[in-house]
Amino acid sequence: MTDQRPDPDALLARVQAAEAKQARGRLKIFFGAAPGVGKTYSMLEAARKAAKEGMDVVVGYVEPHSRPETQALVLGLDLLPKLEVNYRGTMLQEFNLDAALALHPQLLIVDELAHTNAPGTTHTKRWQDVLRLLEAGIDVYTTLNVQHLESLNDVIAQITGVVVRETVPDSVFEQADEVELVDLPPDDLLERLREGKVYIPREAERAMANFFTKGNLIALRELALRRTAERVGEQMDVYRKEQAVRVTWPARERLLVCIGPSPFAARLVRATRRMAASLKAPWVAVHVETPQTAKLSTAAREQMSQTLRLIEQLGGEMVTLSGHSVAEELLNYARSHNVTRIVVGKPKQPRWKELLRGSLVYKLTRKCGDIDVYVISGDPQPTAAPAMPSRRLSVQRLSYFWALMVVLICTGLSALLSPYLAPTNLVMVYLLGVVAVSLGLGRGPSILASLLSVAAFDFCFVPPRWTFTVGDKEYLLTFLVMLLTGLVISTLTARVQFQGESARRRERRTAALYAISRELAATQNHEQIARIALKHVAEAADVRAVVLLPGEGGKLVPTGAQPGGFVPSQHDEAVAKWVLEHGQTAGRGTTTLPGAEGVYHPRIDGRLADSIAALPRVATSGKRGTVGVLGVAPSVDAQAIDPEQLHLLEAFAGLVALALQRAELEAEADRIRLDIETERLRSSLLSAVSHDLRTPLSVITGASSTLLDSARRLDEKVRDELAGSILEESERLNRLVANLLDMTRLQAGALQVKKQWQPVEEVVGAALARLSRQLHDHPVTTHIAPDLPFAPFDDLLIQQVLVNLLENAIRYTPTGTPVEVSARKDGNSVLIEVADRGPGLPPGDPSRLFEKFYRGKGDRSNACEAPSGPFRQIGPVPFSLGAGLGLAICRGIVQLHGGRIQAENRPGGGAVFRFWLPLEGGPPALSLPESLPATDPPQ
Repeated sequence: MTDQRPDPDALLARVQAAEAKQARGRLKIFFGAAPGVGKTYSMLEAARKAAKEGMDVVVGYVEPHSRPETQALVLGLDLLPKLEVNYRGTMLQEFNLDAALALHPQLLIVDELAHTNAPGTTHTKRWQDVLRLLEAGIDVYTTLNVQHLESLNDVIAQITGVVVRETVPDSVFEQADEVELVDLPPDDLLERLREGKVYIPREAERAMANFFTKGNLIALRELALRRTAERVGEQMDVYRKEQAVRVTWPARERLLVCIGPSPFAARLVRATRRMAASLKAPWVAVHVETPQTAKLSTAAREQMSQTLRLIEQLGGEMVTLSGHSVAEELLNYARSHNVTRIVVGKPKQPRWKELLRGSLVYKLTRKCGDIDVYVISGDPQPTAAPAMPSRRLSVQRLSYFWALMVVLICTGLSALLSPYLAPTNLVMVYLLGVVAVSLGLGRGPSILASLLSVAAFDFCFVPPRWTFTVGDKEYLLTFLVMLLTGLVISTLTARVQFQGESARRRERRTAALYAISRELAATQNHEQIARIALKHVAEAADVRAVVLLPGEGGKLVPTGAQPGGFVPSQHDEAVAKWVLEHGQTAGRGTTTLPGAEGVYHPRIDGRLADSIAALPRVATSGKRGTVGVLGVAPSVDAQAIDPEQLHLLEAFAGLVALALQRAELEAEADRIRLDIETERLRSSLLSAVSHDLRTPLSVITGASSTLLDSARRLDEKVRDELAGSILEESERLNRLVANLLDMTRLQAGALQVKKQWQPVEEVVGAALARLSRQLHDHPVTTHIAPDLPFAPFDDLLIQQVLVNLLENAIRYTPTGTPVEVSARKDGNSVLIEVADRGPGLPPGDPSRLFEKFYRGKGDRSNACEAPSGPFRQIGPVPFSLGAGLGLAICRGIVQLHGGRIQAENRPGGGAVFRFWLPLEGGPPALSLPESLPATDPPQ
């Protein structure tokens, strides 16, 4: 008896979905084939009806299209103020999402679901606004034309020649609680166009000559009707599942064909395909795996593989079920999926086998109820059934022999126990033997063991002994109970074993899919993806696989090869090349180049035949292509691939396809980000360099021209000032060019650090000396710890760091602001600080100051001559130290020394920049002259 109890997980999922649905607003879409069929009119009529029933109805946005009858329906309804957006000097009126959320009416009218919002609004598309309203618990009425559905975009373009730019994802349409089709015949719609009820006369004439032709309208109407019918069918399926309806509702035809490892299966599949085509109905092929058919022979597996390929070629869906009764599994699946017709083959077995084992056709016709059962005859000249391999026959015969041996052992054990136990208690010994045979040898040997146990018990232990004569008639009941118990035990044990094996197979399949998906999720390289795919294919299925990707000259090269993997021969390589070029399946088991050792396929479409999968590529145009071929061949010992392995390989193929597609998309995104970053850096560099070069060059040009034109009229002090400004701006240009060169060397890794143990105070003094002229208006205070040890660093590079930090403090602090330079030991490092009492750092992350071309708003009180603006600011614009490179260079130099740098505000105002230089090891020992005592320290 089949367990008809509902699935608790499914019940929990339905309860959770119902709870989420109660908190969410309801969406009703008024769906039409084209503009002008009356969607907005019908929506407003429904809104007025709801308002009369007491609902709080507000019109959020309606496109009246200058139609008086539509405008009249808006009168009397509450209107939401529209949002005015200034776009390129034009004021646009858009739906006001924030006002709608604040008002929170019970029902909101939002026209034109596919509308694109003006820039500056919360969302780009109006359907996003509608989803936000639904999440807030507001019911929404909206309108949509069929040409705006994303999945039909290319179909619409092919029919009408017009590419619709505004689309709505199908997922949004599927979330609608109700879809109302607003239909109008094409002739009536064309009449409305001629009367000017849709567009003004001039636009109407142009529309009727292009988009609104009668042929286009007929096609659009059919698409709208079909999409609505599909939507209604989906709603019916959901209702049947929610209400646990087991009776078939023949609202639409759906066919099911039962197939098995039989040469007649192909005839059944073709007949079902013809029937489905005539009915324009979907169809599915179902294979039920039972304990009797679980272990298929090589010929049967080959036959199933051919049938699977035929189903794939004919566009059918393949489903594999497992159970003990083929009829019950078929009917359960048919009722749960609302199948209206079941197609099975005419039985070919003898009548006595039908009486003994039962007939599938008889069981289906007795239990099918409202489902029609079609019996198709087989081939009038059926091929002979393949002979069972001798090895399998020998294994089966050995199983029956061991069943006989178990009965003999039980008889011997019972003979030893007979002096101490009553004959009826010896039955338990035989039943124990039947259980052992059922567990180890299967149902057939266990049935034989049951029969032999009854015979042995009667012959050896029932008086009169050593004969089959029964003296006490009560033993007949014992024999019957013993036989029935043995048969039931053997059947139940075989059933439990089959269920356990099925569960283990499902567990292995799930574990394999989880393992490969987890590894693929963390991989972006094609080589690694191929290696992962081959590894899991080899582990999960008894097959050999190879991934072939185009190499130099277009030659296919094995990628991610595993030891002992499939190595295609020269002939197979040619087959794979043909598959890549022609985009068709070829190889073993197909009708194209069947002499190949493996089978190859150029694409992944959710199904897999004997091997294969294709490796998809996302080109820059967004279309899927083929970047390689995955070939799979049976193992050396196997002649065919098991159907279950085919399904697992099919799932693997889908995962590999997604991984490769994701890798291509991520690589494309990286390239786009790199292009954007390169363009941004180029623009920033050009802007910064042009600004930083133009200002000092202007000063130099002005001063030099003044000296040339008016040198005799100028006194000596003015000439000295002009010459000094030329020198100062020249030095500034020199620092700018030096910073650019230093950053280039840093990024190229060409900057070499030559560390030497030396005192820090010397490099501090050298930096102050270089900036002595710039520091004359800023009092400088130095604090060098007396116990500061020598440190290993490159004096020229660290001097450049100090110069950049000091120049920053000079340039962007008011005149007379003190600057402090200090150095001390901090743990196992030397800490050097440059501090000022200027305006300090702006709010934000101070670490961004060390990025290239980055600066923020600062004080310009003393920087009227500064060409590049303040140092501390927010925004990707250049700053002073050489096109916004000064602090980036500081960080790069410090990091090359193994240190770190940071900036922060000081208590009481100002900023401080700190960097640490690690003390690695100790200074080298000094070699003293022999004339000096070893105890005297060097002077």
